[in-house]
Amino acid sequence: MDFMIIGVMIFIVTVAVIETTLFAYRNLASTQRSKIKKRLQKYTFVENDFGDILKKREFSKIPLLDKILSSLSVTVKLDKLVIQSNTKYALGFFLLLSAVLGTCGVLAGQYFLNNVLLAILIGFVLMIIPYVYLLNLKTKRILKFQTQLHEGLDLVARALRAGHSFTSALKLAADEFGDPLGTEFEETLDEINFGVSVPEALKGLTERIDCSEVKYFVIAVIIQRETGGNLAELIESLAHIIRKRFIFEGKVRILTAEGRLSAIILVALPILIGVWLQISNPDFLRPLFVEPIGKIMLAGAGVLLVVGMLVMKQMVKIEV
Repeated sequence: MDFMIIGVMIFIVTVAVIETTLFAYRNLASTQRSKIKKRLQKYTFVENDFGDILKKREFSKIPLLDKILSSLSVTVKLDKLVIQSNTKYALGFFLLLSAVLGTCGVLAGQYFLNNVLLAILIGFVLMIIPYVYLLNLKTKRILKFQTQLHEGLDLVARALRAGHSFTSALKLAADEFGDPLGTEFEETLDEINFGVSVPEALKGLTERIDCSEVKYFVIAVIIQRETGGNLAELIESLAHIIRKRFIFEGKVRILTAEGRLSAIILVALPILIGVWLQISNPDFLRPLFVEPIGKIMLAGAGVLLVVGMLVMKQMVKIEV
């Protein structure tokens, strides 16, 4: 049995190393071609039977995997996270990486710890690492976008007062700011130039940036285009409100930092102690996994831990 586990692990690691090496070689060998292809994919649109202009989205470089992912409904939600994190890899890459990490974690945990529950736990933790990584990228990008948004809207408002059109004002902001605000405004302008209406292009901006301030901006512009009014004054007022809201959110994060750190420590402490005891003295925790009352206690502890996490999350969560 041990030889089988070792053989499977060696096979999975070997395949992963070979695929990673080939992937790196292809990218290094054709860097310029990859850049050109990525730019072309960015502006690739297809026209459906109803005449709508839709952007084509590729879920994987592997045709078979791309076809399978295209037929799943959950793929759209996961791919939305990939778009919002602005990573250069497709969704299929992260799904394959999760599968490889989860499998290696289960096999390694079973081989070294000889415990099925811990092996599954280790595999699950490793499997969600790509998801957590994407969430972290998304959060950082949104925070950076929020720091740029009020200044970008001020620039748009000044450009409108100077006589520029709305799209020209967005172009000025896109050229002035870097990623993410400049990149997303440029993406919105590209969609408008390809024939997408301004309201639909702005709605696409809210899909790529999961930020309430962007939604306020988009709703204000759409309503103004339908009802009329001074767009420059409206955007200038909105920029002032977003700036004050961003400053207040920063103060809230500072005041709740201690509570969030305490919550992380209280949640991680029993898990880390349990793992350390299992590694140092496996017989000490064996009744929890063997005896019926031990399994009930373990399940109850897990439920209470989840409840505690939710309670502590609500305690430090302040809606602005």
